[in-house]
Amino acid sequence: MAKYKLTPKFGSAVNLKQYDPDYHENYNETDAVAEVTKLKDKLESLQEKLYAEGKQSLLVVFQAMDTGGKDGVIRKVFEGINPQGVRVISFKAPTPEEMAHDFLWRVHQYAPPRGYIGVFNRSHYEDVLIVRVNNMVPKPVWKAHYEYINQFEQLLASNRTRILKFYLHISKDEQKQRLQARLDNPEKQWKFSVGDLPVREQWDSYMEAYEALLERCNTDYAPWHVIPANHKWYRDLVVAKTIVAALEDMNPRFPPPADGLDKIVIPD
Repeated sequence: MAKYKLTPKFGSAVNLKQYDPDYHENYNETDAVAEVTKLKDKLESLQEKLYAEGKQSLLVVFQAMDTGGKDGVIRKVFEGINPQGVRVISFKAPTPEEMAHDFLWRVHQYAPPRGYIGVFNRSHYEDVLIVRVNNMVPKPVWKAHYEYINQFEQLLASNRTRILKFYLHISKDEQKQRLQARLDNPEKQWKFSVGDLPVREQWDSYMEAYEALLERCNTDYAPWHVIPANHKWYRDLVVAKTIVAALEDMNPRFPPPADGLDKIVIPD
């Protein structure tokens, strides 16, 4: 990423205007798609080893504005991966039961067990995004959530869970085009929500909220990655590269075979 810093500097202020959502290095769509195909083969092999080893886990968190591409990148990157070892959780508005607990309760129970890849489509960060922007709780309450989140992620990391967090960064103009495309396509109209429009009017407030969490919750044990996401094919490439690199660093291995396998004869 020579011209685009993927991971903000730990502890430093973040200005999203310095991150170009149109950036795509020197890639074109054809080359990017071909490379993603190769990366998915590596991901499939690494996921099988992770599951067989059963000693560590990977948590992948996706956050974005509406139409940012969370569903799309999950579908593209994890397509063909053995579903036995991957769990995708989409967090919607909290249920009454979830509201009766602390804000991390509903998230913690979905943390991936050892051997698994857990994928969060939205996450615990909604409590410093929508909650903050819409003043759902007093400011001292949501401000305290940043540190609670850091402590929660540190707990997961200490339990051998590698954490990757992706903010899919699209421009406001790109969001408009994607919303219009949903309106114009009868097969996509079900994805359009009138409720997306008031959120769009809060764009600047959400950018401020994202900048705050990228500054306050970007740690060495749970780093944030700002993904240029106007080009879906480049978004998929960068996410796939980052996940494969993390798994290679985790270096999962098949467990040794049981003793005596060389003496076993399968009966006719």
